[in-house]
Amino acid sequence: MIIFPAIDLFEGKAVRLYKGDYNKMTVYSENPPEIAEDFKTQGAAHIHIVDLEGAKDGTTPNFDTVIEIKRRSGLFCEIGGGIRDMNTIERYISAGIDRVILGTAAVTNEGFVKEAVKEYGEKIAVGIDIKDGFVAIKGWTEKSELTAFEFCEKMQADGVKTLICTDISKDGAMNGTNHALYSELMSKFNMNITASGGVSSLNDVERLAEKNIYGAIIGKAYYTGDIDLKKAVEAAK
Repeated sequence: MIIFPAIDLFEGKAVRLYKGDYNKMTVYSENPPEIAEDFKTQGAAHIHIVDLEGAKDGTTPNFDTVIEIKRRSGLFCEIGGGIRDMNTIERYISAGIDRVILGTAAVTNEGFVKEAVKEYGEKIAVGIDIKDGFVAIKGWTEKSELTAFEFCEKMQADGVKTLICTDISKDGAMNGTNHALYSELMSKFNMNITASGGVSSLNDVERLAEKNIYGAIIGKAYYTGDIDLKKAVEAAK
């Protein structure tokens, strides 16, 4: 299993939200590339980056910070948030980003995912954010009419290889991740599943690794010290 420590960006700073609420934001660092360098020191080989401003309004205000994180760390970087057209994908990939995560546009723009996968293959991942069993969009501010499993079936049919699945009710709440959800996803679909939201202890990491799941995102628990990243990377192996 791959550990993806996360950097969520807002106005160039590393922040965390509580259950996706922009009004409940904690700033952890004014220097996100420095955090990325610490990830590397702790043994991580991958970074999960989210542009929170972009996720809300479909722009890329933190583009330069994202590229600086990649440059300074040299790690595998995936980015989500605000990527809603082919030009934005091209900008990130041309600048050296390893994988681009489609979210809102994967739900609202029919045919976009298929076109992106055709052009960029495994450099495309899709993020599915689940709220009460349905797919949430626009930085989690709206709920679509698609159920989580309907959406996953569609993504698999469109050729998506990597799915990043967040249970919003668990995100930033520090009370464990949704193990039942990830077991069900793995049994139903033939994609690389990354668990996101509520991975808050070494026990969570170990239980996910036992499932042989592709990846786990560690966000708030790194910043609060509840998970020792070095130990998590070891446990994931």
